[in-house]
Amino acid sequence: MKESEQLSLEQEFDLRIFADRVRNLTSEEARGLSIELYRRMMLKDNLYEELLQDYWGISSVLLSA
Repeated sequence: MKESEQLSLEQEFDLRIFADRVRNLTSEEARGLSIELYRRMMLKDNLYEELLQDYWGISSVLLSA
């Protein structure tokens, strides 16, 4: 497995804490959390795209054409 596909010890600990908290959520809370997680993943994708565009010196207008 690649190093980038592994979690650090601190990340493993954080994941365990998160999993423990999720076990106690209601279905409605879990749905809301899933939607928020997906929204944040999309925002992260936007940030990565913007950073790469800046690094490569390209504009988003070129990508949408």
